[in-house]
Amino acid sequence: MKKILLFAATAALLSFSTLTNAQAPTLGSTADFALFSSDGAISSTGLSHITGHVGTNNGSSTNFGNVDGVMHDADGASQAAAADLLLAYSQLDAAIPNFFPSSLLGNGQSLNPGTYAIGESASLNNTLILNGQGSSNSVFIFQIQGAFSSAANAQVLLTNGALACNVFWKIEGLVDLGTNTIMKGTVVANNSAIILNSGVALEGRALSKIGAVTIAGSTIRIPVGCGSPVLTGPVAPPLNTAACYAIFTRNGEVTNSGVSTVTGDIGSNDGPTTGFEQSNVNGTIHYGPDTSTGQCANDVSGIYTYLTNLPVDIQLLYPAAFGNDLVLTPHTYLLNAETVMTNAVYLNAQDNPDAVFVLKVVGAFSTSTAGSINLINGAQAKNVYWKIDGAVSINTDTNFKGTIIGNGAVSIGTNAQLEGRILAITGGIASFAIDAQMTPGCGELAVTTNTIAGNTVQFYPNPFTTSLNVSITDNSLNELMIYNTVGALVMKTSLVQSVTNIPTNLPSGVYFYKVINSNGLVVTGKLISQ
Repeated sequence: MKKILLFAATAALLSFSTLTNAQAPTLGSTADFALFSSDGAISSTGLSHITGHVGTNNGSSTNFGNVDGVMHDADGASQAAAADLLLAYSQLDAAIPNFFPSSLLGNGQSLNPGTYAIGESASLNNTLILNGQGSSNSVFIFQIQGAFSSAANAQVLLTNGALACNVFWKIEGLVDLGTNTIMKGTVVANNSAIILNSGVALEGRALSKIGAVTIAGSTIRIPVGCGSPVLTGPVAPPLNTAACYAIFTRNGEVTNSGVSTVTGDIGSNDGPTTGFEQSNVNGTIHYGPDTSTGQCANDVSGIYTYLTNLPVDIQLLYPAAFGNDLVLTPHTYLLNAETVMTNAVYLNAQDNPDAVFVLKVVGAFSTSTAGSINLINGAQAKNVYWKIDGAVSINTDTNFKGTIIGNGAVSIGTNAQLEGRILAITGGIASFAIDAQMTPGCGELAVTTNTIAGNTVQFYPNPFTTSLNVSITDNSLNELMIYNTVGALVMKTSLVQSVTNIPTNLPSGVYFYKVINSNGLVVTGKLISQ
């Protein structure tokens, strides 16, 4: 008898567990949309920030600025999304409810995972807490048989592992979210419109089967997690020797005015480098073309070609309105015209520190005074690349992140800060009292200090024939490398004395040398063999 009772109790417990654990619907291609209507217009007023696709299968999308996603109006993607939305709606509608709360949600109310049915219109006031009870797989479904609205400043708060990607709202009427509402989850409206008022922040989606979707100065981003792909962005280009340069051009002068501090090499392969104080440069100043600049020129050309051929994920449609707190995720972006960055851009790695961002600008690029590139949620400057087909103007007091590969003259204004590199295919580079710090990637300069040798190395005779003397006055110098004019290493030797005699057997011609110490590259120059 006890065994029978135990079995019955266990069966009842399992049955209760099955009933109280809601199951998330399958969104299909609709999961990629932040805003969508199967049949209705999509419109925006004011400055909104959207992460995810935007579109309608029967209507138009109007007045959207730059969107971190693709606009889809009456195309193949919108047709597929309409079909998938119908299936998702059917699954939500068929979910068996476990709980039947009152129509007034919030006011500190805390709910556990499950399916909640409200047989009339409902509203949200103050704070509604969704408690995941320690599980990121907890699912919340709300079935509302009428309109749904929120009061100004209302919010849905997720705790104990609950995720926005597992929260769903099926609403049989108008959705009207009040000013500054913080909403979580995917909202599916049936036969009615969705309105997101000023300041609404939705971590989820606003999807309507039939009805318009209207936003006004809102922030909408599709949620991450729940098996959604982790965004990695494209594969970063190989920098090779260019990794050791903070400022470089293949063709043009490099000039500086004022006191600039730089970590990384500086140089040009076809012009002089002037105005930098060696004591403020943690790297080598290449005052003229040499073996190193020749190698870098080849590598910069390779980087430019690589980025040119990189496929584009998202086109930002309004280059002249770039910035204004736009948030971007790891992708390859295209701005197909002259681009002006006003105020700030945020690069959101979504907690993936290896995520790569590439922005390709067809035309000139400039920033406003005190503009900034802000890295959030694990984004790193070393993973950010800007390919710019035109002149570049980094304005005064701008805080810029990433490696610029430009095809035009570059100007970097007073007090600008660069965490990255300026690498130009053609055109001079002019800086004015800046702080430029190259990002990691160069083994030779990956140290906190790097003393430049200056005149502490002398070679004689030069030209030489069968032997070469190397005189050093800095005991930290310990290695000499000699290259031919195509950059091939032809000799490598240690320097262990103040004067080292090196037998040579090199064909007549021009050679280039570099002397390094334990901290990296120290000095470069030219030798002639007779």
